[in-house]
Amino acid sequence: MSDVFISYKAEDRPRVQPLVDALESEGLSVWWDARVGGGEAWRESIAEHLDAARCVLVVWSKRSTGPEGRFVRDEASRSQHRGTYLPVTLDKVQPPLGFGEMQALSLTGWKGDGSDPRYRAVSACVHSMLGREASSPTSRGSARQFDRRTAIVGGGVALVGAAAGAWLLLRPARADANTIAVLPFANLSGDRSQDYFSDGMAEEVRTALAAAGGLEVVARTSSEMLRNADAISAGRKLSVANVITGSVRRSPSTVRVSAQLVDGKSGLERWSQSFDRPMGDVLQIQSDIAANVARALSVELGHGPTDRAAFGGTANPEAQDLYLQATALERDDSSEGLLRRIALMDRATALDPNYAEAYAKKAIYQTVWGSTWASNDAEKKTLMAAAFASARQAVKIRPTLAMGYAAMGLAYTNNLQINLAAQALSRAVSLPGTDAAALTQYGLVLSRTHRQAEGEAMIDRATTVDPLNAQAWAIKGWVLFQGRRYREAVDASRHALSIAHQHLRARSILAWSLIFLGHNDPARRELQQMPADDYRRLVAEATIAARSGRKQDAALALAPLSRRYGDAAQYQVGEIYAQIGDRDQAIKALQSAWKLRDSGLSAIQVDPFLDPVRGDPRFAGIVKQVFG
Repeated sequence: MSDVFISYKAEDRPRVQPLVDALESEGLSVWWDARVGGGEAWRESIAEHLDAARCVLVVWSKRSTGPEGRFVRDEASRSQHRGTYLPVTLDKVQPPLGFGEMQALSLTGWKGDGSDPRYRAVSACVHSMLGREASSPTSRGSARQFDRRTAIVGGGVALVGAAAGAWLLLRPARADANTIAVLPFANLSGDRSQDYFSDGMAEEVRTALAAAGGLEVVARTSSEMLRNADAISAGRKLSVANVITGSVRRSPSTVRVSAQLVDGKSGLERWSQSFDRPMGDVLQIQSDIAANVARALSVELGHGPTDRAAFGGTANPEAQDLYLQATALERDDSSEGLLRRIALMDRATALDPNYAEAYAKKAIYQTVWGSTWASNDAEKKTLMAAAFASARQAVKIRPTLAMGYAAMGLAYTNNLQINLAAQALSRAVSLPGTDAAALTQYGLVLSRTHRQAEGEAMIDRATTVDPLNAQAWAIKGWVLFQGRRYREAVDASRHALSIAHQHLRARSILAWSLIFLGHNDPARRELQQMPADDYRRLVAEATIAARSGRKQDAALALAPLSRRYGDAAQYQVGEIYAQIGDRDQAIKALQSAWKLRDSGLSAIQVDPFLDPVRGDPRFAGIVKQVFG
């Protein structure tokens, strides 16, 4: 369905056309009744699109506010009820009685200039209601960027985001009684190097609550996005009924943890307690907090949160401390950072050979290392063998550990054993304690094996448990892109960028989707915000050139791609040649990628960049090799 539904009086169609064109030039999908095809049941079609749109732009004019504008008023009333109503005026008129509560944005006298402050105000409100940033004006007119002050137009004050604010207030919340978020615990030790420990304490409480069952627990990434938020703000933004906050003060011999359970709506405290224990008893504190929270919420926990080892943890506080140090380093994706994390997990499993979670984490790190930093195929095979061994040990120790099967699935995916990956990930997501990473990985695998609807459902689960996780939203965009649902992919990737502005995966998917929608100029603007030698940008720029008839310019991307990535980019070389229309070179590159077991081939069945060679029998042969 479309982003924006435009309600207007049919006689105003020539005046509404520039508004449709301007919105579509920004990559938005727009529905208006000019799109009703011959033979369609027009009333049913209008109702369907009206109810599906997230923004209903109601155009008030002399005609639509007059006696013959009853259909516009009906559509406006319906959108008001759903919280999607955004009014604009084409003439100097007041909206009809009952529609004046929200100030209308004036487009009186507007001639279609995308840089006009009046249109920028409309665009900003539309994008705000859709939960994303407005694009820059594309007109050759004024280059002035939109600012909140430019919303003072037409003699009235139209606050940017006012319509979006109404929509947000009316949006149904997910705050069931058993939903909970654990915010990062404050480090009161006076030593920033101990941040990993206080953050880790909060994560261990999350893990205990999630794995034991009975509660819907928001994942770590989203919780940490609201590190400095108060309980009411966190409850609202995460759509949870309950929020846990806390603090940690650690000394060489003791640890003091204070925790509070707060009503996410009222801010009232439901339970609080402080724990002073020797360092060796730190594991018991986490279990005690989880048990007390459960009692305060009158939640029946499955097998009880008192024994972390029962679901893959450890009874050794030193081993756990090493685990927490490693997870705190996960923002460092360098080869050195990965090696350090693997070394920490080696030490943790040496201290506790039955620490299943540590084996599972180690397997994930080893897989990323093998698929990213191996210098040759032999080294990759050695590293992947180590990753499989760690994952198998995790599930051997704890057969119900979701993370163990997720690690196995990731290793299989990177080893191009896609059917085995699907089996392992299916097991992971069926177990308590599964996380957004496993859900998104399974969503990708499902979409790449022609199970698109199931893949999208997995991604939706991920964005529910981890709603502020930019990576989950970026992968949602990727899955939608692979399903040829480009407009929705634009929405998802823009949402990811609203969370993490520098997220390269999200920006590349946004650019790709815009290209396949035919919006090359907005795509170029997105690509210019990425490193010039990024493989995703090079493929996209080559595609724009090829689709514009500049095949020689498209081929220019091959040199920097090879220079930066060497043979590791053979899959991307195949994508570029496919877009250029050189089937032989595209197939040759993809065959080379198979010899190197390039993990990019996991997307070969659904990759839109490869559509020009999809009918070649040689292509079918490569697909058969990958998927058996």
